[in-house]
Amino acid sequence: MNSTLNGRISAFAKAGSLLTSYLNGKLGESQEAHWEERIDTALQTAEAKNPWFTQENLEYCLQQWSEALQQEKLKAWLTPYHLQNISPKTIAIVAAGNIPLVGLHDVMTVILTGHRALIKVSGNDDVLLPLILDIATHFLPELADSYVFTKEKLEDYDAVIATGSDNTARYFEYYFGNKPHIIRKNRNSIAVLTGEESIEDMIALSEDVFRYFGLGCRSVSHLKVPRGYNFDRFFNGMYSKRDLINNRKYLNNYDYNKAVYLMSEFDCLDNEFLIIKQEENSYTSPIASLGYSYYDDLGEIASEISSNQEELQCVVSSAETRDKIGLESLKAPQFVDFGMTQQPQLSDYADGVDTVDFLIGLS
Repeated sequence: MNSTLNGRISAFAKAGSLLTSYLNGKLGESQEAHWEERIDTALQTAEAKNPWFTQENLEYCLQQWSEALQQEKLKAWLTPYHLQNISPKTIAIVAAGNIPLVGLHDVMTVILTGHRALIKVSGNDDVLLPLILDIATHFLPELADSYVFTKEKLEDYDAVIATGSDNTARYFEYYFGNKPHIIRKNRNSIAVLTGEESIEDMIALSEDVFRYFGLGCRSVSHLKVPRGYNFDRFFNGMYSKRDLINNRKYLNNYDYNKAVYLMSEFDCLDNEFLIIKQEENSYTSPIASLGYSYYDDLGEIASEISSNQEELQCVVSSAETRDKIGLESLKAPQFVDFGMTQQPQLSDYADGVDTVDFLIGLS
């Protein structure tokens, strides 16, 4: 790796180390103690601007990034790529705001590959990303030349990475279609259950369902279960997250969706904080609810996943079930263990599209 790339990797790694010190309560004892109040304020501001960003979820997010931003992991991620002869371009990034720091991977990838990021953040998540970049820039001041935030119309860029809904993707295609681009649409994640899972598996699955209130594309929103499946163990596992009902916004969504389902006379199962409803034609589900559908054999699941690759981000299952389904060669969706959807590695690219390859190709 060249010295410039090593310097940038080092800056982000030092940012990760600083976050680790903060989360461990040791930042105040270090030479970087002045960052403690800045991070405290940022977390409070982020929650005040977006109540879905609870302190627990924000700290969880920082924990995941502190573990990802390690020198060895960053180098291991980028070493396989040929980054020696990059011709710097300006990459417009339209970041989503559904979960905290969802745009950081794109921004960091652009910066580390030697390009310049022109960043348009969502109003739902416009506090933490500037914070992380400020920390990294503190350790490498010239990093400031590698990114800029804008609230204005995007202009003077060479390529685009834009993330949004199916609806916004149509606008993205219209505005950015004449430039090299990655445009991401809605995706959902599913869990494939067989009935052989342990209660520990179901407790881990509750993390995939409820982390970030289920607002991420990696959040499980639909269950595939064998015909005749007994949901008792599933609900026992979900019970570990029962305190979510004390969150006002979550409670409001639960009450609203329950009323809609009752008035519509849907056949639902309910444990007083999560509603599940049979749904054959959609992987999406409102907050505080899940859809489920039956299968007769895992061959059906393999065929369904293969046919709906562009709708799915993750498939959660046991290793044994995953082996029976097959499909290891798919770039997307990603197959993951119970409890792991919100712990992606640096090389786990959204929608299975290799962002580094895309950026290298621009040169």
